Amino acid sequence: MDLPKVILGTSSLGNLYQALTEEQKLAIVSAAISTSESVPVFDTAGKYGAGLALESLGMCLHQLGLKQDEVLISNKLGWLRKPLITAEPTFEQGVWKDLTHDAYQNISYDGIIACFEQGNQLLNGLVPQLLSVHDPDEYLAGAIDTDDRAKRFNDILEAYQALHFLKSSGKVKSIGVGAKNWKVIQEIAAHVKLDWVMFANSLTIYSHPQELIDFIADLNQQGVLIINSAVFNGGFLTGSDYFNYRLLDPVKDHSLYEWRVKFYQLCDKYQIPPAHACVYFSLHIPGVSSIALNSSSPKRTSENIKMGETTIPLLFWSEMKAAGLMDQNIFFID
Repeated sequence: MDLPKVILGTSSLGNLYQALTEEQKLAIVSAAISTSESVPVFDTAGKYGAGLALESLGMCLHQLGLKQDEVLISNKLGWLRKPLITAEPTFEQGVWKDLTHDAYQNISYDGIIACFEQGNQLLNGLVPQLLSVHDPDEYLAGAIDTDDRAKRFNDILEAYQALHFLKSSGKVKSIGVGAKNWKVIQEIAAHVKLDWVMFANSLTIYSHPQELIDFIADLNQQGVLIINSAVFNGGFLTGSDYFNYRLLDPVKDHSLYEWRVKFYQLCDKYQIPPAHACVYFSLHIPGVSSIALNSSSPKRTSENIKMGETTIPLLFWSEMKAAGLMDQNIFFID
């Protein structure tokens, strides 16, 4: 399975940080399709806006006249839509705006099948060809003790049995995993045959542990495709006050802001947009095949796709290392 360098994230279609109109969402999806040089690939999830991203993507693709074989959709399963009965959704409070539904995590064999079916309905009948279990790390983190964690991990393994059933029955092409805690991906990969993995917030110009880079190299040798996601650390690296979906405190998080100031100064020196440096870094680590980029505007969506071809002078990276802004052992593969 070949994927383009840039996959289109859809969290903005689920009203991440701000509510968008249907017209704005249609323009974003249209820009992604018109800019893509091959079959466009969209990454979505039932968690994004409690299914709103799925619903909006399905609506936009229908209005644009795209058929099943003209688009690839990755749906990260594990969250089911439910009625909203509280003032705001109960998951990731303060992040998703103007939602009319809530969502709950359901990781199990039956839960994954239910997520798949609900997702297909929200997508207006389109069937995603890339499936994964979403946020298994969060699911495990909710365990109250070691026995509960063991039970939850077994739930995850049963969820993958469901995914393998969907693949073996010809309903989907490939299965993977998406998580923020890369060590949980490593744990799952030891038990489950994966076609691809998506790391979120884990491998960025700000944070790139050597252990993770070594793990990616191992996966690459096994033929597992690597997708790098949330390469701006939730928007912080491009100017937001959110870091990995957490609103920062300028005092308590002073070191993060200090790192960003030095990074921006170096970008200014070389006249490199910070986003371009982030994308190049995240895409050119050996083993990474694609990155997923999300945008809330048509213009930036088009720019995101074009950023896959960004080039950065070697001297910039040398100065990043000299300033202590990135690891000395990092090297890139073009």
